[in-house]
Amino acid sequence: MLRDRRILITGAARGLGLAFAEHAIAAGARVAVADVLEDAGRAAAARIGASFVPLDLASPPSIEACVAGAAAALGGLDGLVNNGAITSSGGKPLDALDVDVWDRVMAVNVRGTWLATRAALPHLRAAGSGRVINIASDTALWGAPKLLAYVASKGAVMAMTRSMARELGADAITVNAVAPGLTLVEATEYVPAERHRLYVDGRAINRPQVPADVCGAVTFLLSDEAGFITGQLLAVNGGFVMH
Repeated sequence: MLRDRRILITGAARGLGLAFAEHAIAAGARVAVADVLEDAGRAAAARIGASFVPLDLASPPSIEACVAGAAAALGGLDGLVNNGAITSSGGKPLDALDVDVWDRVMAVNVRGTWLATRAALPHLRAAGSGRVINIASDTALWGAPKLLAYVASKGAVMAMTRSMARELGADAITVNAVAPGLTLVEATEYVPAERHRLYVDGRAINRPQVPADVCGAVTFLLSDEAGFITGQLLAVNGGFVMH
């Protein structure tokens, strides 16, 4: 499905990003793994047969260097998966949320998504039919409490997806968003057990969500088969939110 596609995946040292990378490679893609966790990222990339490029999404120069490095390693770019993100605001009500935390979440999750896409654009245009997948979250569809900065940032990612799709359609570049539900990965280990139970009980498919549940949607949207799908949001959460 992705034979010889050159894909950059951010935040891919572990969790969902790593699962996306493994699935894309299995589908025939050549992948660059990018992450601020350099040791883990290099080890993961070596294990799955990907390239590794360091990335700090809070740093515009790092984003530029990451995309340039990925394009050099892969010989160009056909796709970008904007998966890298932070939570940071978990557990605090809005009146206890620090401004510095809000600003950092926005810098990484929102500005980082924009800047990574901007940096990748020349390569995606050169490819002739680029794909951008923005990883959002279903928290922005149901309004998860005590997670305001993260929810706001993922709502912004959803809105940006539509605007990017409008701007880039003339270049045959599609831009779509995937909104996973609460997934069993390292980044969600802090989530209280009762929140996990809330998700399982509220899903049409009553079981925990694992990374493999999301991979098919991402791989499909990166493929030729999704060439006429753009500006869309796909919620992948077992029916917890039906969008």
